[in-house]
Amino acid sequence: MNTTATKSVCGDKWYLNLDKPEEALKVLGFIAIFVIRTLLHHAMKPLGQPYLTTDFAIGLILGNLPKFREAFSGPYSTTLNNIIEFGMICHMFVMGLEMNPSVLLRPPTKDAFIAYTSILTTFVLAFFTTPFLHYTKTAPFIFSLALALMASSTGSPILTRVISNLKIRKSDLGKLASAAGVHTDMISTLFYCIGFIFFPTEKPLPRPLQRFFRALLMFCLFLAQVTFTSIVSPIFLNWVNNENPEGKPLKGSHLVMSLAFVVFICSFPTWPPQSMYNPILSAFTAGLFLPNQGRMSKWIINKINYLLSTVFYPIFFFWVGFIIHMRNFDIGDKMAYARFFALLATVIIGKVIGTVLCGVILGYHVPETASLGLLLTTKGHFHVYLAALAIRTNRVKNTTGAMIIFVIVLTVVYSPFVVMDIIKRARKRVPVHIMALQWLDPTTELRVLIGLHGPHNIGSTLNLMEICHGGREPGSIFYATDMVELTDEIAATLKKGGGGGQSNESVTITDRSVTEMRESITAAVNGYGELRSGQGVTVRRMLALSTFMTMAHDICGLADELMVSIIILPFHKSRNPDGTLDSGNAGFRHVNRKILKNAPCSIGILVDRSFGQTEEAWRPGASMDIAIIFIGGGDCREALAFAAQVARHPAVKLSVIRFLEDKSSQNAQKRSSILNRASVVEQEEEMKLDDECFAEFYERYIAGGGGVSYMEKHLTNSSETFTALKSLDGEYGLVIVGRGGGRASSALTTGLNDWQQCPELGPIGDVLSGSDFSHNTSMLIIQQQRTRGQLEGLHDDFTIL
Repeated sequence: MNTTATKSVCGDKWYLNLDKPEEALKVLGFIAIFVIRTLLHHAMKPLGQPYLTTDFAIGLILGNLPKFREAFSGPYSTTLNNIIEFGMICHMFVMGLEMNPSVLLRPPTKDAFIAYTSILTTFVLAFFTTPFLHYTKTAPFIFSLALALMASSTGSPILTRVISNLKIRKSDLGKLASAAGVHTDMISTLFYCIGFIFFPTEKPLPRPLQRFFRALLMFCLFLAQVTFTSIVSPIFLNWVNNENPEGKPLKGSHLVMSLAFVVFICSFPTWPPQSMYNPILSAFTAGLFLPNQGRMSKWIINKINYLLSTVFYPIFFFWVGFIIHMRNFDIGDKMAYARFFALLATVIIGKVIGTVLCGVILGYHVPETASLGLLLTTKGHFHVYLAALAIRTNRVKNTTGAMIIFVIVLTVVYSPFVVMDIIKRARKRVPVHIMALQWLDPTTELRVLIGLHGPHNIGSTLNLMEICHGGREPGSIFYATDMVELTDEIAATLKKGGGGGQSNESVTITDRSVTEMRESITAAVNGYGELRSGQGVTVRRMLALSTFMTMAHDICGLADELMVSIIILPFHKSRNPDGTLDSGNAGFRHVNRKILKNAPCSIGILVDRSFGQTEEAWRPGASMDIAIIFIGGGDCREALAFAAQVARHPAVKLSVIRFLEDKSSQNAQKRSSILNRASVVEQEEEMKLDDECFAEFYERYIAGGGGVSYMEKHLTNSSETFTALKSLDGEYGLVIVGRGGGRASSALTTGLNDWQQCPELGPIGDVLSGSDFSHNTSMLIIQQQRTRGQLEGLHDDFTIL
């Protein structure tokens, strides 16, 4: 049975019969567009290119293939034009709906100043240069206005997508570029809407009196649309949103009514026969003044955006390629190349001059504002449509129109590279605080935040303070922070005001149990602080009073504010009288895990089995046997830096134990043979960092007579690693290890993860804290500072302006 579809166009019937090769070619063509765009987009993803670039390349090629041009000629061309017009109506409506026109009524912000300045400089430059290049012979004044307005505008959806894909949306420059882009897009498109009213484009031009009355009619319809949409639509949509709360399915009748209302406000300015108002611009105006908050508006935005991105945009660029008939492209037209470079230079120079001038006034760096100007040159689908429409309506020659489209697409192509350059410069210039012991300046004081769950942590806290300070010359500041869960009972006892002085407390806790617990801790740590006050030790009391859900955030914020190099937290399991560990507090475990993930500095988790019960390290004649296990990776390097602090203390007998992989073993040779080249390079770089760090430590503390002992153990796999750890059982009071081994040591820890009970301790820490090991050995597991966000070596919210 044949699959057919019939439609009457201009009185003639045409049939879509899939049994005919030329008809099947249409279907295969659209399938090819969707498949190729997906593959090509993934191939170009490392370059940060948005879908517009790949869609244009595919559309330009397929739209100029003779078979496809023949298949879509005649009535099919009319149908394709209608599909494109409807799609652009949807595109402009949702683009307006995502904007907020109320910003036009507020005092101009920084992004508004930049938008206005860049629009003005680019428009003036373009308007006074385009007439000399003779882009068109039809209404050159109106065309110069339209082209200058297009040059000064920005494709905000594309710019926002590029900024989001390359992860700078949270940075100061990313926020400013997005806001200025939306502002520029909104202003320029509104000027298009108003300009279309007063500058007719039809041929031949109507008489002056007829033109006046037509402009007056369209302007009245424009005002009526703006007024009706601004006043009535909030009332109607609020009613629909109240009737359809979140979590319940949308009522069909309300959905139909809402869509009918949207169609009405979009289309009624085009109803009068004398109006000639453009439905695409009418849709933008309706969307702009329609409320964009609420369930119905968000539903409309999501559905239309999904339809546009998955279906319409590939077809749209096929239509653009169809309009740009490359056989009619005059390669020898030197004036067309002059127009191309002149327009590109005008767009870039105008935007850069505008943003740099405004940036200098606002106190921004010139290179960053120049990059901002380049980003604001980005154009979008609407600008491509206008240029293609100029070709289709014979306003410009095919070659000239194609050159304008090439300029528009080129502004999109180089935008990701501008963003990449911003990120590259930010990595060099942004003051990212590296808060870790490995990079601690020897001339600055050591800052450590130590968490306490209760009085049972007092002994270990005092010993940590003592060995961390170790007679450090610039001095040390310890922030003894009580981690108190905010329960309903405690919340009922809170009173405003408190702490002051050396505390961060803004409330006073009157709960008796908490007060007694804090008083006992305060007496102990302040006593130690007074004992060591003349030796560069400062102790300050802090409070983290939060629910377990928010405590990690509060502690990370406190550490960031205090600029500490390391946070040391108690393990969530406490010591029983027999030396074993209890089942632990799940709330504190959640806090530890979140801090490990989000901390702005290095982290240490202390598994206290006997460290708090040993003699005080500051007493005369005290002695502590401490070991550092070095396997490799950033966490082990940070653990070694902590050990360097500890090694200075006269009561500490430090032993450094380095686990090295035996490269001569068959297993090691087999593993190295299956590693790809990238893995080998990365592994070698990591091992080089390990060797440099360890060599510096060895020269200073071991070979230099620092009283530190050293031993090496050559191992081949995780089984031998476990055996080596077992051989250390009970020899040391405290063992310091890195949480993660890094790539260089993966062979020595692979397999240990299979039995992990506490992944937050890492493979080595988890083994040492197990019930099979000595109840007299405590562990300090250290993780080096991780940079926040998805940009390597840079926070997502970096500041560069």
